[in-house]
Amino acid sequence: MKKTVILFGATGNIGAYTALDLIVNGYSVIAVGKRSFDNNFFVKNGCHTYISLDICKKTDFDKLPDKDVFAVVHLAGALPARDCGCDAQKFIDSIITGTLNVLDYSVKVGVNRIVFAHSQSDINYLFGTTKLVREDAISKFPLNDDHSVYAICKNTAVNLIEHYYHKYGLKRYILRLPNIYLFHPNKYYYVDGIRFYQPYRKLIDKAIKGELIEVWGDPSRVRDMIYVKDLTRIIIGALGSVVDGGMYNAGTGIGISLDMQIKGIIDVFTQDKRSDIVYKPECKNAPQYIFDISKTVQDLNYVPIYDYYAYLRDMKKEMELNRFKELWGEE
Repeated sequence: MKKTVILFGATGNIGAYTALDLIVNGYSVIAVGKRSFDNNFFVKNGCHTYISLDICKKTDFDKLPDKDVFAVVHLAGALPARDCGCDAQKFIDSIITGTLNVLDYSVKVGVNRIVFAHSQSDINYLFGTTKLVREDAISKFPLNDDHSVYAICKNTAVNLIEHYYHKYGLKRYILRLPNIYLFHPNKYYYVDGIRFYQPYRKLIDKAIKGELIEVWGDPSRVRDMIYVKDLTRIIIGALGSVVDGGMYNAGTGIGISLDMQIKGIIDVFTQDKRSDIVYKPECKNAPQYIFDISKTVQDLNYVPIYDYYAYLRDMKKEMELNRFKELWGEE
């Protein structure tokens, strides 16, 4: 008999990919999202059902099964990059209250484990070197930017999850996520309420058109770049783990230089004319970081399978297929 997993945040960027990969790996998936209608996307793609639910409302959880749920994967909650970062109450309601409601539901129906999407916002102070960032790094973050309340809420949610593990024995797998690379038709994100073109999508579009590409700052600076389909493998690893869980880094453990990032995009996405590159060392440097994934490998049986070029080639296929068109629409 298939184990049932309830996936909160199923209509989001990561959630939709996760739902399909859970199905492939033999789980019965109940997809949950705030959207009132999913255009029948999830059932058509093999999910047991789709349930419209607001995790901020405790009474909405009455829509969910009252038994035989093995795990919850909790990817729901407001994001600064999607919600403008302007409404502190939105973060408090969706991340803190929402997580508390998910936890209470889990204990009530006897869920075995929870997988939770944490954020790198609380360890950004460690970025800037090639020293591996450990999963047990001390949490510290700026108190004056558009991610401050978001980071506070995420850390509070993590503390609540730890409390429920120690009090009720609910196994917990807290995944610290950097930027997750994937195809989504929305190319934009927000900083302090202002909309910007996502840098890597802008570079891809320039490569497709054969336009000049500028490389800002030090081109040797590196970044740990994890593709969404490696992240879903971490989530599946957490569902099958025999340990009680803890904090885990979601990454590859490998740094990809800015120079390689640009050249890879040009190699994979060029159509007719190959983009020229001009270096601008006087411009601002990109952040650099590499995650230590040794604990993720050990506890969750995780080995990344998408190197940088494999990720780009697969993302190109996703752009062409647009598998999530019924859910997300066009660009």
